[in-house]
Amino acid sequence: MSALADRPANPVVGHRAAHESAALHVTGAAMYTDDLAAHTAGVLTAWPVQSTNAHAKVTIDVSGAYEVPGVVRVLTADDVPGVNDAGIKHDEPLFPSEAMFYGHALVWVLGETQEAARLGAERVTVEYEPLPSLITVREAIDAESYQGIARTVQRGDAASALASAAHVFEGVTEFGGQEHFYLETHASLAILDSEGQYFVQCSTQHPSETQEIIAHVLGITSSQVTVQSLRMGGAFGGKEMQPHGLAAIAALGATLTGRPVRLRLNRTQDITMTGKRHPFHISWKVGFDADGMLQGLDAVLTCDGGWSLDLSEPVLGRALCHLDNAYWIPNVHAHGRIAKTNKASNTAFRGFGGPQGVFLIEDILGRVAPALGIDPLELRQKNFYQPGQSTPYGQLVKDAPRMATIWSQLREEAEVDARRTEIAAFNASHPHIKRGLALTPIKFGISFNFAAFNQAGALVHVYKDGSVLINHGGTEMGQGLHTKMMQVAATALGLELHQVRLAPTRTDKVPNTSATAASSGTDLNGGAVKNACEQIRERMSAVAGRLLNADERDVLFEGGYVTALGNTTQRLTFAEVANAAYLQRVQLFAAGYYRTEGLHWNPEIMQGSPFKYFSYGAAATEVEVDEFTGLYSVRRVDIIHDVGDSLSPMLDIGQIEGAYVQGVGWLTLEELRWDESDGPNRGRLQTQSASTYKLPSFSEMPEQFHVRLFENAREDGAVYGSKAVGEPPFMLAFSAREALRQAVGEFGPEGHMVELRSPATPEAVFWAVRAAQQAADAVGAPEREHLAVR
Repeated sequence: MSALADRPANPVVGHRAAHESAALHVTGAAMYTDDLAAHTAGVLTAWPVQSTNAHAKVTIDVSGAYEVPGVVRVLTADDVPGVNDAGIKHDEPLFPSEAMFYGHALVWVLGETQEAARLGAERVTVEYEPLPSLITVREAIDAESYQGIARTVQRGDAASALASAAHVFEGVTEFGGQEHFYLETHASLAILDSEGQYFVQCSTQHPSETQEIIAHVLGITSSQVTVQSLRMGGAFGGKEMQPHGLAAIAALGATLTGRPVRLRLNRTQDITMTGKRHPFHISWKVGFDADGMLQGLDAVLTCDGGWSLDLSEPVLGRALCHLDNAYWIPNVHAHGRIAKTNKASNTAFRGFGGPQGVFLIEDILGRVAPALGIDPLELRQKNFYQPGQSTPYGQLVKDAPRMATIWSQLREEAEVDARRTEIAAFNASHPHIKRGLALTPIKFGISFNFAAFNQAGALVHVYKDGSVLINHGGTEMGQGLHTKMMQVAATALGLELHQVRLAPTRTDKVPNTSATAASSGTDLNGGAVKNACEQIRERMSAVAGRLLNADERDVLFEGGYVTALGNTTQRLTFAEVANAAYLQRVQLFAAGYYRTEGLHWNPEIMQGSPFKYFSYGAAATEVEVDEFTGLYSVRRVDIIHDVGDSLSPMLDIGQIEGAYVQGVGWLTLEELRWDESDGPNRGRLQTQSASTYKLPSFSEMPEQFHVRLFENAREDGAVYGSKAVGEPPFMLAFSAREALRQAVGEFGPEGHMVELRSPATPEAVFWAVRAAQQAADAVGAPEREHLAVR
């Protein structure tokens, strides 16, 4: 078999390809989980009874629900035949006796219609015995309310480095979470057949874990449950862990009624019941030498886990592994802990803790650059990793020079120096409007921190007519994974793209799969698909060799045809060889497998090499800020990003653009607010819809948006030399936040450190401008007094 990164002549990978479901998406013909439910006869609808108290013991009377016409069953803890738990940490009771957050689902009503289920839920009565509640991270810190395992990343002697540093700064960095706001809310459809087999359609990123949770709730084996993920209308990490309990509710309902059960959260239920990106509170102290080189960092990172652990421990771990971003920090002491609060359990979100770690160092560099008297662009660049240096957790930074190359290419192509001169002239002549231009880098590790997840399987069928069907363990959430897998299979088998078809992801085709997450979907499943195809091609080569009177090692598969070196007169179609292989009783299907090699990680001491490689990128963003309102616009964005040797350039560029915009949303627009009062609505999420939760839209798109893939970037050891693309470009959006900081700083005196609240909403920018102006007034006051005396 060929090396994983090698490409044959005229590969299908590397070319622009439309998303495999693009036509279905734009015509509205694409089916999603709840569409399938709508076409299922006799289906019941599940509706939750949600807590109206942030923390309380509950007593529930469901009798009133049965008085509503159309209510079939109310599901309670007494109905669970297996384990009453929806998580993998055994800390998430599916039917709780204690409400842990405002909106917590307590019981579920099954109705003939959605309206019947909803009205039935309204008739369920809940008595609350209120308990103390913690809503903010600060409240949890004060109460010492923590959960899970605290972790520390350490290298060198941070305390000594800080004591001897020429410049020392300290502060607190806080930032909020982010709502996933996928277009398709959580949905499941469970059917129990006559043989006792459960078939569950689910909008899930992790079908195998959904299967596992359903099985343990029902007290059956995983082999009795098949979970299929047809496609998702977005996920962004929000469907990695949190669909499991919802799917189990649907399956439990099917068990008790013998009828299909659908569960689809409406938007308000989805926002109030499901977790977000983890907010963080970080206290830090940092030291620099006289030349602006980082010397030491001491930090305490507290993330808001919500009411249960969910994925908070690995999220915190990845944050600790990314607080260095692209910079060499010789002495580091970073302690991480998880706060327990009375909010929905926070969960995976694109970047999975990486953005929170990167936030710390980028915020520090942006804040202190003026006080150091160093251009922020130069401060960042001079602290980049150099060849031979390692991360604070002990991994060698492979391809470190790539960061500096991308940075210099972007600086030249985006005409950064010339534009900064133009911006300076503009700012000098416009007292009420200021512009800023910032560059930020990203170095992001690719692989699951949990080593066992770095494996994947695939099942590839070649039929007698030469058509190909591939199954793999990854899920499609709009990112184009299925398209890339079809390109990989077509390349490996020497076919054209239209000759390959892909089946929906199902646990009875490929078992024990990992979540489609950690930006590893293509790396893992692509490796498995390629492995399966190469097994089949090897068998077919022996058949073709006999037909072509050639050595099987000289057989070539390309463009749907099979030829051999030295035989210039004969050419067979792939279908002809497939049919001949069948007649010769040669196996035409194969199970492929891939595991990421070279990983080792000790979570107890937070040391090792947890990542296969690093993805690099840089972004330059220009913004304009209005003094009177704090309103701003993104004028221009330039990005160069490293995706290795791209499998599908159009899809990759789309992912980079989308990730950047989503990152800008988190950093500048999207603000989650809870009722923190002591009133009856304490703990209630106040931003429950798009009317109160601001999402990026066309009006936030940059006037100019230039994205280019880094060239000559083949990654040895990855499928066809490609690299991950899903998460890393999300963090390119820090350039927008830093550009806002630059523009705000123009309203203040030289050397003014701009502290910018997160998210940097127009209101936050307005107050930062006012603070800068007040600092300017304070500097100018002694000068005016001196003039008056003279």
